Amino acid sequence: MGKIVLVTGAARQLNGRFARHLRRDPGVDRVIAVDSAEPIHPLGDAEFVRADVRRPAIATVLAEHAVDTVVHLDIQDAPASAAGGGRAAVKEVNVLGTLQLLGACQRIPSLRRIIVKSSTRIYGGGGADPAVFDEDAPPALPAGGGFARDVAEIEEYVRGFARRRPDVAVTVLRFADVLGPLGESQLAGYFRLPVLPTLLGYDPRLQFVHEDDVLDVLSRAVVDPDRPGGLTAGTFNVAGDGVLMLSQAARRIGRVTLPLLPPLAPWVGSGLRAFGVAGISAEQFRSLVRGRVVRTDRLREAMGGPLEYTTAEAFADFAATHGPPVRPQAAVARAVERIEEVLRDG
Repeated sequence: MGKIVLVTGAARQLNGRFARHLRRDPGVDRVIAVDSAEPIHPLGDAEFVRADVRRPAIATVLAEHAVDTVVHLDIQDAPASAAGGGRAAVKEVNVLGTLQLLGACQRIPSLRRIIVKSSTRIYGGGGADPAVFDEDAPPALPAGGGFARDVAEIEEYVRGFARRRPDVAVTVLRFADVLGPLGESQLAGYFRLPVLPTLLGYDPRLQFVHEDDVLDVLSRAVVDPDRPGGLTAGTFNVAGDGVLMLSQAARRIGRVTLPLLPPLAPWVGSGLRAFGVAGISAEQFRSLVRGRVVRTDRLREAMGGPLEYTTAEAFADFAATHGPPVRPQAAVARAVERIEEVLRDG
């Protein structure tokens, strides 16, 4: 008998694509795709159930379908849409939603495996941090909260669940920034801006993971560990080989950069968003000041090799879809003036 897998966050395009992809695995009998909103994209043979991970009813869904594997992807750094609420709403879904889901999973005797999406942003990006992080590096807990704190709290809850249910294999996947043709991550929104705000004197190192590699790694985590390339329980960094400097990425996607003085950094994101210029939050901009690079030796050993796409290749595939033609000089000048006006008024 094949696996019965529940996937959260199915209304997001990449998560919905994973549900379709997973249903084609011969070792999977059923895929239950869950979200509080109706997906606008097809889910193939996956069965959609409208349910909110923040509500106790998620336990009923798990029990009714005799789920043995949970893939928790409903963890995001920004709302699914402009109408999705602010930072408080995102935190509620991320942290309280995960807590509710884990509480429900704890009471399901059929459960054998849980995979949780996390982020390399858990490591922070301070000036005293190591040049390269491995999975044993302690998480950063920024005083102001934000997505990095969300994933740190989520992972703490996951460790508590693993202690209470040692019979369940728990896999945590810390993804670098995801890029590809879909381009639905917050960082993708930044690179779609006509002019890229940067911080004067900083050229951070960046790592990316391609959307196709995300699907591959998640699938390997679902399959039995004794199958070739399957991922056992544990924590894994997931990023394409190599790095790109922010200046290199800007040139490759054909964007003009606007270096800002450090005192203006707190206004970037929140100030632009207040004036209707979307694409980056203040927290996301702070994460671009120094960037971060992670080791992926543990993942490479488990998979028997690197991911299909390097960091540069993942960015190139994103840029091929989302990189606009060269803009007229007048249009670029207007974009620069607009950003300067927003920051000046802020």
